Amino acid sequence: MTTSPAARLVPRRSFLALAGGAAFLAACSRNSSASIDSVPTRALPSGAPPSGTKLAIAIHTSQLQLAESGLDKQLQFSVSSWPNLSAGPDVIQGFRAHSVDLASNAGIPPIQAEAIKVGARIVAVQSRDHPIYSFATAPGSGDAIASAKDFRGKKIAFSQGQAQGVVVLRAIKEAGLRNSDVKLIALPSTQFLTALQSKQVDVAPLGEPSLTKYLSQYGKDGARAVTTDVVDMLGVLWAPTEVLNDDAKVAAIRNFIPLWAKGVVWAWENTDQWIRSYYVKDQGVTAADGKRIVSALSQPQFPRSWDKAIAWEQETADLMAEGGFVTKVRAEALFDRRFEGLAAQAVPAKYQVAS
Repeated sequence: MTTSPAARLVPRRSFLALAGGAAFLAACSRNSSASIDSVPTRALPSGAPPSGTKLAIAIHTSQLQLAESGLDKQLQFSVSSWPNLSAGPDVIQGFRAHSVDLASNAGIPPIQAEAIKVGARIVAVQSRDHPIYSFATAPGSGDAIASAKDFRGKKIAFSQGQAQGVVVLRAIKEAGLRNSDVKLIALPSTQFLTALQSKQVDVAPLGEPSLTKYLSQYGKDGARAVTTDVVDMLGVLWAPTEVLNDDAKVAAIRNFIPLWAKGVVWAWENTDQWIRSYYVKDQGVTAADGKRIVSALSQPQFPRSWDKAIAWEQETADLMAEGGFVTKVRAEALFDRRFEGLAAQAVPAKYQVAS
């Protein structure tokens, strides 16, 4: 099978080649008014945002959770739009285009943003202690790829600007392999399914519900899911530094973060309603598959202290730098600690963790 122009072996220092196409490159070529070091240190505003304050929030699950739970009535500002962006490179593009004020991603996109001098900071943290990605194999692979040790010599879909990229690197390392032992194929995660279907890659990391949809279609043709112990520990909310220098928008973010955390807890405690509204209606999977997916999840965790999150983020940044994908990044500088613990304080004690 000939590899398409969009899928290429990953060179060192190649983030822009992986960042989701010409639109992202164009956005990155523009000057940004946000300095990467200009987040204020003054205390967060304690009152409600001024009348007329608006945020564009790229967190699709929160849009649904707040509406379904009624928590949206507690928003003290207007949501100007809910851009349906989830891939890290797309969110960074939204930051640069001034069309996204707040987004949800894994820990890797803030590292990539810092590496290419896009000013943004983490304002909320959710931690995980279980894997959320499995490695799907191409149709026809059968049992030839049964564990990460079988990745040697295989073509693996790799997007270094997203959580899936770090999951790949950690899985390779934990299997006792080196990056040079596999063929990393540069693709945005939105193209992983197509690459698997066409056998442009042998393996790609998939999360739910994409994994279930893929295996329901291609499992009969020999596609499989390979599980590992690799945990993508962080889910974060982050915002451009120019937004964090706007006191009105900071007040709105301060109002939103507790509602975001409560929405996550609501979905956990109201699984039947969440399965219907999100997995079935929004994502198009069956109710049975939705129940299976939810049953495999672990209880939400919100750390009171960000120390462990910062240490994990530094380890991830170092892993990326060692692979030659980014320059050295100081993880501590990626967090706006004025917001530390705000999410944890908003949820019952059983959903809080020390760090």
